[in-house]
Order: sequence, then structure tokens, then C-alpha cells
Amino acid sequence: METVRMQCTTLTDPGFVTGQSAILQALRAMVEELAPTNIPILLIGESGTGKEVYARVIHGLSGDNGAPLKKINCATIESFQLQNELHKQMTQEEGCGRTLQLFLDGVDELDPVCQKQMLAFLADGEQGIDQLASRVRIISATSRELEKEVESGKFRRELYFRINGACLRLPPLRERKEDIRTLLEHFLQKHEQNLNSEVPSVDQETLNTLMAYDWPGNIRELENIARKMAALGNAQLAVNDLRVSSAEQPQPPGTERSSSLKVEARAASRQRERELILEALQRTKWNRKRAAQELQISYKALLYKLKQIGARETRPQK
Repeated sequence: METVRMQCTTLTDPGFVTGQSAILQALRAMVEELAPTNIPILLIGESGTGKEVYARVIHGLSGDNGAPLKKINCATIESFQLQNELHKQMTQEEGCGRTLQLFLDGVDELDPVCQKQMLAFLADGEQGIDQLASRVRIISATSRELEKEVESGKFRRELYFRINGACLRLPPLRERKEDIRTLLEHFLQKHEQNLNSEVPSVDQETLNTLMAYDWPGNIRELENIARKMAALGNAQLAVNDLRVSSAEQPQPPGTERSSSLKVEARAASRQRERELILEALQRTKWNRKRAAQELQISYKALLYKLKQIGARETRPQK
């Protein structure tokens, strides 16, 4: 039977907290103010905004960062495991004279039985918040509005007040687009080292595409794009899918004709690109390296384009 996974984390790469936007500066000031305290903190943000990264940053800036940050994945925890594991971890930390540093990831996913057990653990005989704070530091994360979950009866009101000593809302990337360039540079450098590849240059057209995109996957999605840029060695190629996604989004009334023209132009461009690639492959008898040289693109970029257009090798039958 699989045991509860409580992962130890440390302060790591601060990429998700990089930027100079006003909204990020205000959040950073709040983090610096709250981190040294033992106030329970609730992090609210969409998927990909860096809730776990911020939990690690808060832990790293706290006065008791010698103790590891123990993570509980609330979406997979089972009620019969939770209570024993919590008390086991508490005993271990008290034996070392340390506060238990607990990160509840996806706290809204706790089932009703687990919520009751967590509340009992935090209340601990109703000894009070002050005494609790000297023994347990709680950082929780959710992508939902817990107040609404409380009103609908899906989340216990008492537990909500226990974990919400202070609430920090992490902004989605679409609300801090002025940080995109800085974030991109950070992630490109990071993945240049990881992939041992040269960082490609990013032209203004590519930056415009990034700025126009809505980023439903937030900073995590931007990091994935940076990783693709580093892997392909080509920034424009890495954002092709973003161009298509932006073109397919609904347009405001009155823009249908111009939007349709853009879509058609891009489709024609992609079709012509496909024809050029296939012609080069036919001339080189599907020697991909020679075809890439003829097309003046990298070999990796050609492989990516072949996958993108769904082209398969077709040799003449003997």
C-alpha cells in the first residue's frame, strides 16, 4: 500500500517570481512582510501562476527555514492515512525542536473526512492559535475561491479560517504582460544550460506574438515555450502554435472580415512552407540533413516541422 507522499522542498529557481510589474512588486512586498511570521498563508492563483514556487520562497525567507517544507498533495491523500502521517511528522519536528512547516497543495481537494481530520489536528484540543503557531506553520494553495466553496458547503468554514491567516493572490500572466520579456530571458538562460544549446535570438515579431497571446497556462506555459525555443534553436518556430491559437480565438463584432483575411494568409503561408519542405525532401531523396541545409534551417527545426505538418517519408516503389 502506497504511503502518503510528503515531499521536502527547498528554495529553488525564482523564475516565477521574476518581474518588475507593479502587481508583482506589491505581491513581493507582502511576501517579505509575512514570510518571517508564523501566520498561516493561503495562496490563491490559477494553474501555472507558481503557487508552489511562492510557498518555497515564503519558506526560504521564514525564520525557521532550517526545517524542511513538507508537502501534502491534497488531491490524492486518503483519509485513513492523513491523521497518522500528520502526527508522525509533528513528532519528528518537535523531537528536533523545530516548527512543522506544512504545505497543503490543492487544499480545496481535501474530501470531507480529511477536512475534519485536518481541522482536528490544527485545533489540537482547542489550545488556541498562538500555541498552534509555535508548533505548525501552514501554507496552503488553491486555484478556487474558497469562500464560495464554504458557502456551498464543500469546504468547512472552521478549517477555512484556520488556514487563511493572510491571503495572497497570485496574478495571472495576462495581468502582468510587462514581465514577459524578463521571464522569457530567465527561462531561456535556464534551459540553455539544461539542454546545452545556444539561446536563439528573439525578434520583435516574436515578442509581439507573446504579448498578444492570452496565456491560459500562465507562467508555466511561457516556460514551456522558452524550452521549445532552446530545443529548436528558433524562436519564431516555437511560437507558431501560439499564432494559430490567437488566430482561432473569437474576434469582437465587426472584425470578422479582417480576422478571416489573417487566418487565410497564415494558412496559405503554412501550406507553401509544407510544399517547400516536401520539395526539398524529394530532391534529396528524404535525406533530412541535406534538406535542412537547402532550406537553411537547423536539423532539429526540420524534424519539428515534419512532425507539425504530419509528413511521412514516401519513397518511390521499385
